[in-house]
Amino acid sequence: MRKILVMFVMAVVVAAAVFAAGCTGDGKDNAGSTGLKELNFGYQPSTHQIAYMTAMNKGWWEEVIEPYGYTTDPDKNEIQFPTGAPEMQAMLAGEIDVAYVGAAPVISALSTGLEAKIVAAVQTQGSALVLQPDIEYNSPEDLKGLTIATFPAGTIQDTILREWLAENNITVGENTDAGEVDVLPMGPGDAITAMTAKQIDGTFLPSPSPTTLVEEGNGKIVVWSGTMKPNHPCCVLLVSDRLIEENPDLVTALVKTHIKATGYNLANPDEAAHIYANYTKNTYEIASESIANWDGSWVSDPNLIVDGVMDYVSVQKELGYIDNTLTQDQIFDLSFYEKATSA
Repeated sequence: MRKILVMFVMAVVVAAAVFAAGCTGDGKDNAGSTGLKELNFGYQPSTHQIAYMTAMNKGWWEEVIEPYGYTTDPDKNEIQFPTGAPEMQAMLAGEIDVAYVGAAPVISALSTGLEAKIVAAVQTQGSALVLQPDIEYNSPEDLKGLTIATFPAGTIQDTILREWLAENNITVGENTDAGEVDVLPMGPGDAITAMTAKQIDGTFLPSPSPTTLVEEGNGKIVVWSGTMKPNHPCCVLLVSDRLIEENPDLVTALVKTHIKATGYNLANPDEAAHIYANYTKNTYEIASESIANWDGSWVSDPNLIVDGVMDYVSVQKELGYIDNTLTQDQIFDLSFYEKATSA
């Protein structure tokens, strides 16, 4: 009888300890133990998307989503992508719920079945054409015979570069295809490496890559994207339709947090540069110089970019990247920004 009683008491003590651990644990290491769902983010290591990094760095994402039954951990719930094309493939596969990504690859993905909506703007302009230091440039005509690396087909940079070259009556080829300018698809790391090795003549990349090339003596900026296409949209905040349907209040909270982070970066550009440097492989000096000298702007209001994004639809149709024209309602849901700013 005594042995049975001792065993019963020990079982009660162990059960109490387990219960206490379950009640006091923070749940961040194992979302399943708290019943919280994991929210997965996608982003790119560009100064265009520092709003995402600032919100994660300061714990704002975790703070705002937990009341809605979600958690996120940068060690396992964020995925960094070199460009928007693979990021949209990941979203199509259901691997990410929220994406900081260029508007153009969103259009390409939506046309192939992605179910998601742009709920906020992130940034405009901010990419640059960089040529080898010894190449003379006075006009687009000087690009004839050159090889330029940019992001893959369907991305912002690819779309803008091809449209601009066409407007200047310059034909584009790829590798062995005939063209006055060869355009090669590359991520930022590969493009910078190829430029440094003088394997290509130029790049058209988002910041801070142009500044990196200039500061390292491997290039000179000759045209900013805002000159090619004034006030053009670039990055956006994209949310899956599934998340919108399951938890629209959470989506409003995400947009509020993005607005907060954008405003913080605008008011504190030096700290934004430090956050970016700590989040990526770039130095603070490169980040700070890029933010000070780019032609881009951090924004959040999606109404500012609707016309520009719809123009991308027309351009991508002309380039053969999409088969069907998308409507504004198929691309945007402006209601979340309205709710986020009305409270």
